[in-house]
Amino acid sequence: MSHQPTLNLPNILTWLRIGLIPLFIAVFYLPYPWAFPLSALIFALAGVTDFVDGYLARKLKQESRFGAFLDPVADKLLVAAALVMLVSEHGGFVLALPAIIIIGREIAISALREWMAEVGTRSKVAVSMLGKLKTSLQIGAIFALLYYQPLLGLPTYEIGLVLLYGAAILTLLSMVGYLRAAFVDGE
Repeated sequence: MSHQPTLNLPNILTWLRIGLIPLFIAVFYLPYPWAFPLSALIFALAGVTDFVDGYLARKLKQESRFGAFLDPVADKLLVAAALVMLVSEHGGFVLALPAIIIIGREIAISALREWMAEVGTRSKVAVSMLGKLKTSLQIGAIFALLYYQPLLGLPTYEIGLVLLYGAAILTLLSMVGYLRAAFVDGE
């Protein structure tokens, strides 16, 4: 795995995800009825790059430390921006609670990974399958919440809210797994 920041296709896709955030925010706040669905599509495009960049990095053997660092940063920036915007637009405890759980967990796990890297045991808190499932559910939930308008007769906002609570539960479960790996299993 390379130590230098590398300009390869997986990292370009990660940078694209970060670059889509300002566009995503700007579109979300446009005063047009199509703004929410279009912002959801931009978010979905950014979410797809999350899966594609990792797949390509492995497939093309272009994994790098820089990419391993940048990918979760891009994910956290995108998800935090979306959750903050959703809470600011739709407000309320029902939406704020899972948003706080998800953002708080991301901060806590990032700090845990940083600390584990300092003590040379970062591999004990590597991304788990539960974490990947949580991310997929979170992206689907946020897409539905952003879309907001009914789609094919389905209440996307309500579906998104249910999915977001599912993602928040998986968020807590994966956090417990990471903490256990770091502190209990590591002794």
